[in-house]
Amino acid sequence: MEFVTSSERETEELGARLAEKLKPGAVVAFTGDLGAGKTAFTRGLARGLGIAGWITSPTFTIVNEYEGGRLPLFHFDMYRLGSPDELFDIGWEDYLARRGVCAVEWSENVSDALEEDVISVEIRRGETDSRRVITIEGVFL
Repeated sequence: MEFVTSSERETEELGARLAEKLKPGAVVAFTGDLGAGKTAFTRGLARGLGIAGWITSPTFTIVNEYEGGRLPLFHFDMYRLGSPDELFDIGWEDYLARRGVCAVEWSENVSDALEEDVISVEIRRGETDSRRVITIEGVFL
């Protein structure tokens, strides 16, 4: 399914809509250029899961954990990982076992290690600076 958003707020709202459909253990695999809106979409996921507080990119920490909602949210940034094998070095299987939602930015860097039943979210820039074209596969909204 393809969606077009015209602002960061609309991108977050789409993330919140997706969160309503997510089940324990869901993996949301993001692709998109730097600054495309992956973290904004994840902020919407958090809001849709009922998680309060500010959601930030885990660029330097690899993963940020957020509790307090319907499901915990584990927000990964795989930009700095050199290979899919490194995913397991950071405890990926432990996060999956906790049955929260794993939101994975730069998922293409670890795609060989991800299960096939992930929810894919591709975010591309549109014709204007604020417009985004977002393709979601693996779940119906």
